[in-house]
Amino acid sequence: MNQLRLDPLTGRWVVVNTDRANRPQAFAPRAASIQADTSGPCPFCPGNEESSLPALETLGPDGKWQVRVMPNLYPAFEGEAPFVVTNRGPVFTQATAGGIHEVLVLSPDHSKPWSMLSDDETGIVMRAISDRISEHAKIPGLRYSQAILNAGREAGASIEHPHGQLLGMSFVPRELVDEQAGFARFAGRCLLCTTVDAEENVGYRVVYSDEQVLVICPFWSGSPYEMLVIPRAHGPHLHHSPTTDLLAVGRAVKIALGRLRDVLGDIAYNLVFHSAPYRAPEPYHWHVHIVPKLTTVAGFELGTGVLINIVNPEQAAEELAAAGSNSPAG
Repeated sequence: MNQLRLDPLTGRWVVVNTDRANRPQAFAPRAASIQADTSGPCPFCPGNEESSLPALETLGPDGKWQVRVMPNLYPAFEGEAPFVVTNRGPVFTQATAGGIHEVLVLSPDHSKPWSMLSDDETGIVMRAISDRISEHAKIPGLRYSQAILNAGREAGASIEHPHGQLLGMSFVPRELVDEQAGFARFAGRCLLCTTVDAEENVGYRVVYSDEQVLVICPFWSGSPYEMLVIPRAHGPHLHHSPTTDLLAVGRAVKIALGRLRDVLGDIAYNLVFHSAPYRAPEPYHWHVHIVPKLTTVAGFELGTGVLINIVNPEQAAEELAAAGSNSPAG
């Protein structure tokens, strides 16, 4: 039976329509290659550091880098210009695009995605994300940092070597504004703290849990096998979180991505970290979205902003949880 489900984070409706999964080629195939030109050396592999801009930060043991952060060669935001809006006509409004755009290389290993990192390695990645957001927050004029990881061409990656991006912006994007509004209008205590309690109570959509983190396929999932990683400790800002929570979230992301690979194979996905704007007050609870790229956004979704999910989250969670039932991490 088709259903409309409300996403309380954004206030948007999503459609759960499992009958559409029976259509031919319901899931988009994975592209075989993501690098347009593989004849040259990978700019993110050790020994090729001169192919990119000088590192802003490197982390790792024994003087060797495990995680490397450097400026993006093709930044979406750059410069120190303050956020100034200019009206050039009745419907022509523009603003300066100052800010920061950085690349975060997850590992010196060209073929080692997040799901294959050790717990120590995921901890170093989380520390780097936290460190960089802390640095962004010190820069006058910046208001918000977005950390993302695109895996696969369908998810927006242009280089095969696993890496993420960190963007410091002089404005707060609409997705975060909508989520802040969702927390503000929720009656009672924190929206995601309540979600943790409610999901554990019913148990239908839990993919993984431990003492510090809960991973679910949310009730309002807009995409097949979408997951939400929620630290149990309430806090609006990733970069203010205790190291223990950062380590636990990094490990939970690794486990969730590993189960996704076990169930669906080598698929493209987006990993999106949502943390409150630097100086934003409560209410907010930082979290991580995992969005597999299995279907194509078509005209209805573009025209209405309403997503159609062809795999109900209860089924997705059952499959993902089962994938870890025989694993020591599960």
